[in-house]
Amino acid sequence: MSQSRLTELTWREVRRAGERGIALLPVGSQEQHAGHLPMGTDTLLVEEVVDRALALLDREPAPPEVVRLPALPFGHSPHHLFAAAVSLSAATLGAVLDDVLDSLVTSGYRRVMVVNGHGGNDEIMRLAVKRFALRARVTVAACSYWTLTADEDGDEAGRPDVTPGHAGWFETSLMLAAHPELVHTPVPARAPVQPPPLFDHPPHPGLTVERHGEWERVDGATDDASGADADRGGRLLDGRARGLARAIRAFDAASR
Repeated sequence: MSQSRLTELTWREVRRAGERGIALLPVGSQEQHAGHLPMGTDTLLVEEVVDRALALLDREPAPPEVVRLPALPFGHSPHHLFAAAVSLSAATLGAVLDDVLDSLVTSGYRRVMVVNGHGGNDEIMRLAVKRFALRARVTVAACSYWTLTADEDGDEAGRPDVTPGHAGWFETSLMLAAHPELVHTPVPARAPVQPPPLFDHPPHPGLTVERHGEWERVDGATDDASGADADRGGRLLDGRARGLARAIRAFDAASR
């Protein structure tokens, strides 16, 4: 196999893999996902997409060599503490990512890819990657899994109005496909919240707007999840996995 798990390798195997391979770090969170999804939804979904992508690559004639790290299960989730979350501050998450990247470089890796599963991590992850590449001889890539789709996905790219959302149609569909036993069903219908939260519906394109108490006001979910569908969720997962597999191949080709 060209893909392996860091946890299962000896230190000599880790060193050898670092000479030519890509270290891949999934990053998730532990936070409220309304009343029907588990706290670890973001971590479970990013792991699912990563593992599906690596399985696709492993079926190719000459796949890139990838070492998959254990997922970082905690992220930046202070906006979910009104209900329940295990949150790292932005500074702490940035420092953790910096330490992990530094450890990988010290262990011999010169190529690292970070795949994120939680919206609150995105800006912190990208800044950490940019800052680290300024001081270390390394090529680092970063992405959030929901942004990646294969060109042929068409309608299965998702509903842009609720993708990724939070504890809504998109995430619930994916969880019904990946971990149906963890979804509390039936998922209750949710009446539209008026006015819609500004963080999800800014009053002007290009604005980022946050207002105190918005997440609690919308009961911890961005949209109605009652129409979530496991079959559609499976296709959405496969589309993101194909997109991630293509991204890994492209990164491999560009960073050798």
